[in-house]
Amino acid sequence: MFEKSTWIKLPRNVLVGHGVLDDVGTAVAELSLAGTPLLVTSPTPNDLAGDRLRAQFDGVETVTVDSASFGAVAEIVEAAEAAGATFLVALGGGKPIDLAKMAADELGVGFVSVPTAASHDGIVSGRSSIPEGDTRHSVAADPPLAVIADTEIMANAPWELTTAGCADIISNYTAVKDWRLARRLKNVEYSEYAGALSEMTAEMLVDSADSIKQGLEESSWIVSKALVSSGVAMSIAGSSRPASGAEHLFSHQLDRIAESPGLHGHQVGVGSILTEFLHTGENGQWRAIRDALEAIGAPTTATELGIDDETVIEALTTAHTIRDRYTILGDGVNEDAAVEVATFTGVI
Repeated sequence: MFEKSTWIKLPRNVLVGHGVLDDVGTAVAELSLAGTPLLVTSPTPNDLAGDRLRAQFDGVETVTVDSASFGAVAEIVEAAEAAGATFLVALGGGKPIDLAKMAADELGVGFVSVPTAASHDGIVSGRSSIPEGDTRHSVAADPPLAVIADTEIMANAPWELTTAGCADIISNYTAVKDWRLARRLKNVEYSEYAGALSEMTAEMLVDSADSIKQGLEESSWIVSKALVSSGVAMSIAGSSRPASGAEHLFSHQLDRIAESPGLHGHQVGVGSILTEFLHTGENGQWRAIRDALEAIGAPTTATELGIDDETVIEALTTAHTIRDRYTILGDGVNEDAAVEVATFTGVI
């Protein structure tokens, strides 16, 4: 039986390399985008590269956002309408890109992603993550028309942002396992191609973990390529399933209950250690995930995340309540089982 047809929206141009920030104008021209863009950025990326980007466009205006919120999306929409902008250019890490993605969707225009840090796969995916109170919303939107990732700039970003991006990709291992489990037990729609691409991307990071080093520009190239592949897998699937399973629910719950949550990528990395153990037991791949995270300098324990053991256990036992998405957590992990898993894997 044939499945119904679906639209797969992907970036039309992807440019990754040294000094490519100066090619943003050319990349936009190749997209045949008419009119003037609005530059969406945040303070540090604006100081770092805003002038180089503005020099490539005539009459471009800039909106600088300090925090991610639905109010900030409305601010961008208002600025774009006032400027008569016909498309958006997002410069920065996850915050400006996620906000521009949502604003572009509301405006009905395209946007171009210019990441300055390899912190997560939102630089190319069709989803935005926006916090509101103690909840984080994952919102569907169109992916960028183009991604221009300057590895020279990304290599100089804080190293913890790069390790967070690596951990986010490595967590695809458990996300795909959860997706397959949901297909078997709940008849959730599954894409073999998207699942395979997501797994291949995670394997690429694990296999390259020993060569991902601080200050090495090649590391930024490897991570950027992996983030693009992960984002494409989500676009093919039409959902975040290839890159978001129980490990992401665990991270989202930490965001809610931890006094000082860690970086998203670091939390899902630790979550992957735990959920891989739940999938495959003590002889499974959880050690390979942990070893890869250790090799790149990403956290593998509650202490390294800066979160106490009790909060980790609470997150693991309640993460299944975050959203209606079937994972290895099922209808919940009891406290004794959670303590056993977290202790055996060395997370606590």
